[in-house]
Amino acid sequence: MAKFTKTLIAAGLLAASATPAMAADYSGDIHKNDYKWFQFNVMHTIDQLPYSEAEGGYNDTYFEMEFGGRSGIFDLYGYVDVFDIFQSKHDDKHDSDNLFIKFAPRLSIDAMTGKDLSFGPVQELYVANLVNVGGPDGLFEAMTGLGADVQVPWFGKVGMNLYARHVNEGSGEQGWNGYQFSMNWFKPFYTFSNGSFVAYQGYLDHLFDAKDSSTDGTAMFNGLYWHSDRYAVGYGLKYFNDIYGIQNGTFGLKTTGFGHYFSVTYKF
Repeated sequence: MAKFTKTLIAAGLLAASATPAMAADYSGDIHKNDYKWFQFNVMHTIDQLPYSEAEGGYNDTYFEMEFGGRSGIFDLYGYVDVFDIFQSKHDDKHDSDNLFIKFAPRLSIDAMTGKDLSFGPVQELYVANLVNVGGPDGLFEAMTGLGADVQVPWFGKVGMNLYARHVNEGSGEQGWNGYQFSMNWFKPFYTFSNGSFVAYQGYLDHLFDAKDSSTDGTAMFNGLYWHSDRYAVGYGLKYFNDIYGIQNGTFGLKTTGFGHYFSVTYKF
């Protein structure tokens, strides 16, 4: 799968190279491109990985507060997950650590320098950062690196980030440990007469060269969502391959396979 992921990344960049991008425009007002969004999601997962092969699938119903936007030099995405929201003994996260936070601020190098740094399909460059906090092992990891908005045929703007990874707490890891390539996309592809639309949206995270891991780890989320101005309903098929760098079968864990995600959203 690591070879497949690198091939996928290379193919995407090759395809993107045929699509010149328009530079981000900050002339006259650094806040002219500002926007923000905020929503609540109720999610239900089936066969989320990793899970114990002896115990079978891992299922959970959880609440997510998701947000993002742009303000001047800052581009932001993040969410807060609260697991087992119905406090059900049948939920696989019952009586465990029930909070997870992802915070991903990027700083536009174009906006900070006042220069047009676009080239080829690359529209804008960023100092990219990612913080993950929580989960069953009390994880606290921070990543930093280089990000870009890249114009890809059909998809339009795709976010791509390459991070160096630093683990502060959890999982028995400490210090700088490996790298992660991440990309995300949101592509409306069918619009109804009332203005609502269907979008293909998702992300890919590929962890590699972690010194304490026996293999690379990959997760790819592929979602089909119906959107209106106020609501969204969707299904996501997520592919896991040696997720978190744990080789499938190690410690009796299943870390490779597919998980299913169902979502209902209210937008503010």
